[in-house]
Amino acid sequence: MKLALTDLIEQMPRDDLASTRAFYASRPAGVGPSSLQELLVVRASRVVDPTASRAVEHTLDIEGRSVSVRVVTPKDGDVNGVYLYLPGGGFYMSSAASADARSMILADEVGVVVVTVDYRLAPEFPWPAAPDDCEAVALWLLDVAAERFGTTRLAIGGMSAGATLVTTTLLRLRDRGLAKAFSGAVLEAGTYDVSAQTPAGRTISDEYFIEAYVGHVDDRTLPDISPTFGDLSGLPPTLVVVGSEDVVLAENLAMVARLSAAGNDVDLRLYPDVPHGFTNHPTPVARRAASDMGAWLGQCLDGESE
Repeated sequence: MKLALTDLIEQMPRDDLASTRAFYASRPAGVGPSSLQELLVVRASRVVDPTASRAVEHTLDIEGRSVSVRVVTPKDGDVNGVYLYLPGGGFYMSSAASADARSMILADEVGVVVVTVDYRLAPEFPWPAAPDDCEAVALWLLDVAAERFGTTRLAIGGMSAGATLVTTTLLRLRDRGLAKAFSGAVLEAGTYDVSAQTPAGRTISDEYFIEAYVGHVDDRTLPDISPTFGDLSGLPPTLVVVGSEDVVLAENLAMVARLSAAGNDVDLRLYPDVPHGFTNHPTPVARRAASDMGAWLGQCLDGESE
């Protein structure tokens, strides 16, 4: 078998690629906070206009603690399923409200209720706070989806740290015999090794978010922290989305291989000339990726195979 990276990249119209390249040529590369002080400044600057969203915030009382979620329903009220979304942000600067715009588009185009988790953030609440919150909301959703949203068709997804949390949440559910209750999972550019034990993991080993999230943990190869080291069998169909210029590209390709080797149904979508977080950027490639993810989700929730 002959396999090259170029064989895997999604084909895009030349004009769309040119527009996307022009966007990144004029945009400074993003750099995450490197200290608590920088982190607090970034958090304070992330203001979301509440008048621009129809998301409704709910505070859930789960196992004696409060977990906030934001819920976006389809504009026409026709619900085909529920999408549990775990936003990114390095485990330390996530914001459920920042996902409202994309949630509204997805809700209207696919007909899903989008439930976004405002999980607790490091370093104030390091591991296992975030996966505990995500698992709790997933279990809550399994209990209430039929009554509250009128459907038992569920899918889960997340970007960056959110994709990592999707994987750890599914592993926890799998150990309860519940992972296949979700029809599909979308992983956008996750970080699956924060132990620096793999070549891919070592490329991000000096990032502050790792110290903030798991600085107190001696063994960071625990699958609940670095799911690349876990037993990945028994998971739902998975779509992996990543850009060809993403710093975690190698890690995502390795995860595709591991998921497939574990017997799961995996679909890789690799998009040209885009970096980490590209699905949140206003480019033709991002719009294509959003359309592809919506179509894939729609098919999963309809019970069809891609």
